[in-house]
Amino acid sequence: MHRKNPLLIGTIILTVTGLLSRFIGFFYRIFLSQTFGAEGMGIYQLISPVLALSFSLTVSGMQTAISKYVASETTTHDYKTSFRTLWIGFLISMALSFGCAAFIYQYSEWIAVTFLMEERTAPLLRIISLSIPMATVHSCINGYFYGIKKTAIPALSQLSEQVVRVGSVYLINHICMQRHMTPTISFAVVGLVIGEGASMIVSLLAVIGRSFQVFDTPALLGKIFGRGSLASSYYQITGKLLQLAVPLSLNRIIINILQSIEAIFIPNKLMAYGLNNADALGVYGVLTGMSLPLILFPSAITNSISVLLLPIVSEAEASGNQRAVTKAIMKSLKYCLLLGFGCTAIFLLCGRMAGRLLFKSELAGSFILTLSFICPFLYIASTLNSILNGLGKTALTFFYSIVSLLVRLLFVFFAIPVWGIKGYLWGMLASQMVQTFLCTISALRISWRMQAD
Repeated sequence: MHRKNPLLIGTIILTVTGLLSRFIGFFYRIFLSQTFGAEGMGIYQLISPVLALSFSLTVSGMQTAISKYVASETTTHDYKTSFRTLWIGFLISMALSFGCAAFIYQYSEWIAVTFLMEERTAPLLRIISLSIPMATVHSCINGYFYGIKKTAIPALSQLSEQVVRVGSVYLINHICMQRHMTPTISFAVVGLVIGEGASMIVSLLAVIGRSFQVFDTPALLGKIFGRGSLASSYYQITGKLLQLAVPLSLNRIIINILQSIEAIFIPNKLMAYGLNNADALGVYGVLTGMSLPLILFPSAITNSISVLLLPIVSEAEASGNQRAVTKAIMKSLKYCLLLGFGCTAIFLLCGRMAGRLLFKSELAGSFILTLSFICPFLYIASTLNSILNGLGKTALTFFYSIVSLLVRLLFVFFAIPVWGIKGYLWGMLASQMVQTFLCTISALRISWRMQAD
């Protein structure tokens, strides 16, 4: 029981931090929507695919690989190997991140016009490129602390990033108002960079403190970079990290490319429906910057449940405890249905009012009403995905995600030009239903097979 306490405590820390961060972020989005308008929010949201692709390419797979290979430190106390693992993963990811940042900065105009199809995103891309190396630093370090089950550090890093980002944008806006300057959406991007810098500093201080804790300070460099079996050790660690990180990164890149195509073509297809550029970006900004964050707010709870479920299911399967796996599947279905239907009812009753009061937008309220039906499917799919991953069915969950994205893309390209944004909302509901159905069938089959055995 004692060995499970760090996991439980860590999950509680992540849950509280996740809810607090979402709470801050939610009201921050209200501020952004009221300050920069729907069109400004649409332009701001358009740079998200570039950030997501950069993260996938530079550090997403490496963070997981570092976390996996330093996990043994808690039992073996082999601090030298775990710090070498962190250092090697850090060097590989930093090389990629500097290259990625330089490419985005140098070719921002081309990316804005050709890839994002909105030239006004070019200056935002140049600003956001500065955040990529900083995000890589704290992601690698957070991977190390996740591995040794010290989740307070990643939680503090996440919270500091959110608080500093929001605070800096409020401060910049306040200074502009005092000097009678018109604020632009680029201020929000500057705030994002400042927030990443704060998160990086917190992570660096934490890992330096950790190194002083486990090593004698004078011998620190000697222990990590000692001549010993330096070359063979580094080659071995590098090989292990790349063997796990590369497939994970490729999976994330494929998913993010599809998500980027989706995000970029929504405004484009809205113009095919008959809207002008400003109105198309405005509708896109209302949907992704106002309505969706409210719908996704309760998912902080299911995300935390997923963090807890994955190791529990993995451990149960490894020990042959088939009853525990079946119990986890059935309870997940039950409680996610209850949470989903409860949220659907709340959004149906209060969605239109929430759009008017929070965002001063009737359109946001209308989107919230339509999207409310997605809640049960969204919450079930997220927890069942975690269970299937815990059972080693990662290829299956990847395939289901691709199928879901392809369904949405079909609606983007063929439904939006005919029915406008309603076509995309229907596509979101259809794709989530498909993914939930596939995950549920797979999970139930596994449960039935275990019961039969």
